[in-house]
Amino acid sequence: MQIEIDHLALWTADLDRSRRFYMTYFGATSNELYHNPRTNFKSYFLTFPGKKVRLEIMSRPNIAERPIQEDGREMYGLAHFAVTLHTEQAVNEMTERMRAEGVAVVGNPRRTGDGCYESVVLDPDGNRLELVA
Repeated sequence: MQIEIDHLALWTADLDRSRRFYMTYFGATSNELYHNPRTNFKSYFLTFPGKKVRLEIMSRPNIAERPIQEDGREMYGLAHFAVTLHTEQAVNEMTERMRAEGVAVVGNPRRTGDGCYESVVLDPDGNRLELVA
Protein backbone atom coordinates (compact mmCIF):
# COMPACT_ATOMS: atom_id res chain seq x y z
CA MET A 1 0.00 0.00 0.00
CA GLN A 2 1.34 3.43 -0.95
CA ILE A 3 0.35 6.26 1.38
CA GLU A 4 0.65 9.98 0.63
CA ILE A 5 -0.61 13.04 2.47
CA ASP A 6 -3.54 14.45 0.51
CA HIS A 7 -3.93 17.79 2.28
CA LEU A 8 -3.32 19.83 5.40
CA ALA A 9 -6.14 21.92 6.88
CA LEU A 10 -5.94 25.22 8.74
CA TRP A 11 -8.66 27.22 10.44
CA THR A 12 -8.54 30.87 9.46
CA ALA A 13 -10.27 33.99 10.72
CA ASP A 14 -10.43 35.41 7.18
CA LEU A 15 -10.72 33.04 4.23
CA ASP A 16 -10.15 35.67 1.56
CA ARG A 17 -7.05 37.08 3.27
CA SER A 18 -5.50 33.62 3.68
CA ARG A 19 -6.42 32.62 0.13
CA ARG A 20 -4.74 35.76 -1.27
CA PHE A 21 -1.62 35.13 0.84
CA TYR A 22 -1.03 31.60 -0.48
CA MET A 23 -1.95 32.54 -4.05
CA THR A 24 0.26 35.65 -4.04
CA TYR A 25 3.42 34.21 -2.50
CA PHE A 26 3.28 30.56 -3.55
CA GLY A 27 1.35 30.50 -6.82
CA ALA A 28 -1.50 28.42 -5.38
CA THR A 29 -4.69 28.00 -7.34
CA SER A 30 -8.02 27.74 -5.60
CA ASN A 31 -11.21 25.84 -6.12
CA GLU A 32 -14.59 27.52 -5.74
CA LEU A 33 -15.77 28.37 -2.26
CA TYR A 34 -17.50 25.53 -0.46
CA HIS A 35 -20.21 26.71 1.93
CA ASN A 36 -22.42 24.60 4.18
CA PRO A 37 -25.27 26.98 5.10
CA ARG A 38 -26.46 24.75 7.95
CA THR A 39 -23.16 25.01 9.89
CA ASN A 40 -21.82 28.14 8.15
CA PHE A 41 -18.61 26.18 7.45
CA LYS A 42 -16.68 27.58 4.48
CA SER A 43 -13.49 26.35 2.84
CA TYR A 44 -11.18 26.51 -0.13
CA PHE A 45 -8.72 23.89 -1.33
CA LEU A 46 -5.45 25.41 -2.54
CA THR A 47 -3.23 23.53 -4.97
CA PHE A 48 0.42 24.45 -5.44
CA PRO A 49 2.17 24.31 -8.82
CA GLY A 50 3.27 20.78 -9.70
CA LYS A 51 2.41 19.35 -6.28
CA LYS A 52 -0.09 16.77 -5.08
CA VAL A 53 -0.47 17.91 -1.47
CA ARG A 54 -3.14 20.58 -1.04
CA LEU A 55 -3.90 23.07 1.69
CA GLU A 56 -7.47 23.42 2.88
CA ILE A 57 -8.25 26.73 4.55
CA MET A 58 -11.43 26.67 6.60
CA SER A 59 -13.62 29.13 8.46
CA ARG A 60 -16.62 28.94 10.75
CA PRO A 61 -17.94 31.65 13.10
CA ASN A 62 -17.54 29.64 16.31
CA ILE A 63 -13.83 28.81 16.05
CA ALA A 64 -11.80 30.21 18.95
CA GLU A 65 -8.41 31.84 18.57
CA ARG A 66 -5.40 29.97 19.92
CA PRO A 67 -4.18 31.27 23.25
CA ILE A 68 -0.90 33.13 23.00
CA GLN A 69 1.79 31.71 25.25
CA GLU A 70 3.44 34.78 26.77
CA ASP A 71 6.08 32.67 28.52
CA GLY A 72 7.46 31.29 25.24
CA ARG A 73 6.18 27.73 25.71
CA GLU A 74 5.15 25.85 22.60
CA MET A 75 1.73 24.21 22.36
CA TYR A 76 0.67 20.81 21.07
CA GLY A 77 -0.70 20.74 17.55
CA LEU A 78 0.69 22.10 14.32
CA ALA A 79 4.20 23.46 14.89
CA HIS A 80 4.85 24.61 11.33
CA PHE A 81 4.73 23.50 7.74
CA ALA A 82 7.35 24.07 5.10
CA VAL A 83 7.37 25.17 1.47
CA THR A 84 10.44 24.40 -0.57
CA LEU A 85 11.70 27.17 -2.80
CA HIS A 86 14.63 24.95 -3.87
CA THR A 87 17.51 27.47 -3.66
CA GLU A 88 19.02 29.66 -0.97
CA GLN A 89 18.69 32.66 -3.27
CA ALA A 90 14.96 32.00 -3.68
CA VAL A 91 14.55 31.74 0.11
CA ASN A 92 16.42 35.05 0.57
CA GLU A 93 14.42 36.82 -2.15
CA MET A 94 11.01 35.59 -0.96
CA THR A 95 11.85 36.43 2.65
CA GLU A 96 12.78 39.99 1.72
CA ARG A 97 9.75 40.39 -0.57
CA MET A 98 7.43 39.23 2.20
CA ARG A 99 9.14 41.46 4.78
CA ALA A 100 8.81 44.48 2.45
CA GLU A 101 5.11 43.72 1.98
CA GLY A 102 4.43 43.54 5.71
CA VAL A 103 4.53 39.78 6.32
CA ALA A 104 5.97 38.93 9.74
CA VAL A 105 9.43 37.37 9.39
CA VAL A 106 10.16 35.57 12.67
CA GLY A 107 13.29 33.73 11.55
CA ASN A 108 15.80 35.28 9.16
CA PRO A 109 17.41 33.07 6.50
CA ARG A 110 19.99 30.78 8.06
CA ARG A 111 21.49 27.34 7.97
CA THR A 112 20.03 25.20 10.75
CA GLY A 113 21.89 22.64 12.82
CA ASP A 114 20.58 19.83 10.62
CA GLY A 115 21.95 21.53 7.49
CA CYS A 116 18.70 22.93 6.13
CA TYR A 117 18.62 26.50 4.77
CA GLU A 118 15.43 28.23 5.87
CA SER A 119 13.61 31.31 7.03
CA VAL A 120 10.37 31.44 8.99
CA VAL A 121 7.37 33.68 8.30
CA LEU A 122 3.88 33.87 9.73
CA ASP A 123 0.81 33.50 7.55
CA PRO A 124 -2.11 35.90 8.17
CA ASP A 125 -3.37 33.76 11.07
CA GLY A 126 0.02 33.40 12.74
CA ASN A 127 0.84 29.89 11.51
CA ARG A 128 4.60 29.31 11.24
CA LEU A 129 5.64 28.68 7.65
CA GLU A 130 9.20 27.66 6.85
CA LEU A 131 10.65 28.70 3.50
CA VAL A 132 13.30 26.07 2.76
CA ALA A 133 15.97 25.32 0.18
